[in-house]
Parts: sequence; C-alpha cells; structure tokens
Amino acid sequence: MHTFWNRRRGRVLAVSFLTAAFAVAIGWAVQSHHKAAYYQRLLALDSQRAFAQLSTAVGELDTALQKVRYASSSTLFSALCAQAFAQATAAQTALGQLPLSYVELEQTASFLAKAGDYAMSLAQRGDSPSDEQRETLAALSDAAAGLDVLLRDLESDLLGGAQTLSSLEEVQERLAQATGDEAAAAGSAFQTVESEFPEVPTLIYDGPFSDHLSQRTPLALEGLPEVGRDEARAIAAQFLGLDPMLFAPVSQGEGALPTWGFEAAVDGGSLYVEVTRQGGQVLEVLSARPVSDAALSPQEGVALAKDFLTSRGFPGLCETYYFIQDNTLTVHFAYQDGDVLAYPDLIKVAVALDNGDVVGFESQGYLMNHTQRSYETDLLSREEVEPQVDPQLTVLAHRLVLIPTGGQDEILCHEFRCENQRGEHVLLYFNAVTGREERILLLLEDESGTLVL
Repeated sequence: MHTFWNRRRGRVLAVSFLTAAFAVAIGWAVQSHHKAAYYQRLLALDSQRAFAQLSTAVGELDTALQKVRYASSSTLFSALCAQAFAQATAAQTALGQLPLSYVELEQTASFLAKAGDYAMSLAQRGDSPSDEQRETLAALSDAAAGLDVLLRDLESDLLGGAQTLSSLEEVQERLAQATGDEAAAAGSAFQTVESEFPEVPTLIYDGPFSDHLSQRTPLALEGLPEVGRDEARAIAAQFLGLDPMLFAPVSQGEGALPTWGFEAAVDGGSLYVEVTRQGGQVLEVLSARPVSDAALSPQEGVALAKDFLTSRGFPGLCETYYFIQDNTLTVHFAYQDGDVLAYPDLIKVAVALDNGDVVGFESQGYLMNHTQRSYETDLLSREEVEPQVDPQLTVLAHRLVLIPTGGQDEILCHEFRCENQRGEHVLLYFNAVTGREERILLLLEDESGTLVL
C-alpha cells in the first residue's frame, strides 16, 4: 500500500512537473511570440521609414537635376550638381536599408550611382557645361522624374495596405521555388519599380560609370597575338617556376581582359592563375596556402617582391605602399616613367613572410594602362606650386606623378608628401599644367603598413 501511494504520488508529481514545464514553455512561447511580433513591427517601421527616405531623396534628386538644367552661372551650376550628388547618395543609403535582395534593386541602385557620380564629376570641373552635358542632365532628370512617380505610387500602395515590403528571406524563398514566368511575380513589391524602370541615358564622361569604359582595350596588350589554353598553361607554370602538368584548366574569363584560368595543388594549398588570352600575360595569382609566423621583415619582403617583378620582365617599377595581413605582405608598385611615377601602371605582389614565397600577384592596372606616353613640357615648377600648400603642413617630399581619374584620363601632378601638427601624413596633388589642386589623400600608417584614404 505504501508503495502504491509512493508510485501514485510520483505520478502526480511527474504530471505536476510536466504541467508546470508545459505552462512555462507556453509562457515563453507567448512571450517570444510577442517579442517576435514587436521586433517584426520595428523592422516593418524601419523599412517603411527607409522607403519614405528613398522616395523623398529621389524626388529631391529630380528637383536638383531639373534646376541644374537651367543654371547659367558656373558657380550655381556646380552647387546644384553637388546637391544632386548629395541626394543620390542619400537615396543609395536608404536603398541599402530596405529588406530586399540586390537583384531586385539592381537598376535603381545602378541609376543612383551613375547619376550621383556624373553630377559630382561636373561639379568638380567648375566651368560651364557643354550642350551635350546639358542634354545628358536633362535625360537624367527625366529618368529621376519617372522613378519618382513609380516610387510614389508604390508608397501610396504601402500606406494603403495594398502592398507590403517583403522580408529578404520571404522573397528569396519565393524566388527559389518559382520557375519560368512565375519568377516575374515572385519578387517583392519593389519588382514593379524595376520592371517599369525609365530609360537611362548613355553617360560618356571621365568617370567610373562612363559607358565607353566597357569597350576600353588594354593598352599594354595592343598588337599582341592570341594564345591558346596549352600555351597559357605553360606561361603560368614558367611564371611560377612549376611543372605545367600541375595546372588544370578551370575557367575561361571574358570582359575587357579575356583569360584562361588554371588551378594547381602546391605546398598544401590551392593555387589559381589567370593568363590573358591576348598576349599571354599573367593577370592574377592567388595562393590559398596557410602562412605561418613571420620570419622575414617587411623590408625583406619588399625586396623579394621587387626581385620577383624584375625576373618576370617588369623592370622600372617602384614600390609605393605596403600592408601586412595574416603574415602576408602586399606591396603596390607603380611604373617609373623617367622623372614621372605613373600610378595607373599598378602591379600588386603578395609575399608570405614565413618563407618569402610569392603568394599573390595582380597586374590589371598595368595591363590596362601601360603605354608609351608623352608629357607636357611647359609645366609649372615645384616652386610655383608649393606656396599653395597649407602653411599648417610641413612638406617632407615632392615628386612628379601621373594620377588616374575615375575614367580613362590621366593627370600629371606635383605630389607633396606632408606632415600635419599631429605627426600624420597627407598627400597633396596639384595639376602640373594648371596648378589646380586635384586630390588630397590621408595616410594611416602603423606597423601593418599604410592605408590610403
């Protein structure tokens, strides 16, 4: 009898504990549900706020572009272009806060980046626009106005509850399950904006979004013959001092620099090499082998990188800056063209500081830009330009350099390496022909190298 009551009491206790545990679980579930709902409401509010900011910024971008079309003074024109750039930047920031995938935002993001950069490029010129530039601005204004209408229509639907901004996860799940024509309806409400996006004008200017850059040819490869895959594999092997049989073809790159890609297993890691199809030049080397503790100094690593370039047929290159990450030293080299350091002709070399192996190489800047150049002879002297340097800065060094712009143009400049009152270093660039200040760069320097801002 005693045993029976003990068992019964045990069952009662067990049931009580289970009931209590279930009640606690239900309580946690309810509480978690309320929290999840609360955070979901916050997320929805944040998304709506971001969309409202996007709509407002695009409307103000349209207004600025409309005004700039009619500005007659160069000062007002530059100010309005700068205002258009600021609104395009604000719209990009708001766009990045929406819970949507990049694919769904692609045209909108591309338009905002192009319109903002084009406007800023004109603002920086400081002179009156040409008729062609005014026509381009008018076309950008029309596109912004069309986008503004689409966004306001969608905003009205959102406020009225007819549409919702889906979460990224929901959209991705629908897109993954959709096939064929279903994919067109599987995205978020924003997909309507993308599908009806207004026509964007062709932009031809000296900037990174200029449409003419997509047809640009690599200057260093002009006139060189095409190489086949087998020849490219032999070139890759010789460049790294390895057996060609180690390299397996894995890719065939397209674009401005069509390439053959190869992979090899070397030193316990994977090695990837790309060779240009025109000219058979090594474009890139990437090694995934782990690098152990550093046994070499940065100076020794720079010397090894320079010796490597010289032995591979790249003479006349001068090291500029380096940085160290995970015991790997990456050095930036530029071509020394007589008295001028040509920054566009850039090659990067990465050296493992455990044993000095070259574990990275990239020559795209050099292959795209290196050519025989002729320079202006009637230049302003250092003495004529240096008085423009802020008196709070102390000039440490000077040299003539060629700097790239955002597009295809290059500018010959006086470069002044300066130090401010806090001991920080600044680079100032003055046009060697006009004397105009073209660029300011800040140098962040520590034991890991130099970061240029």
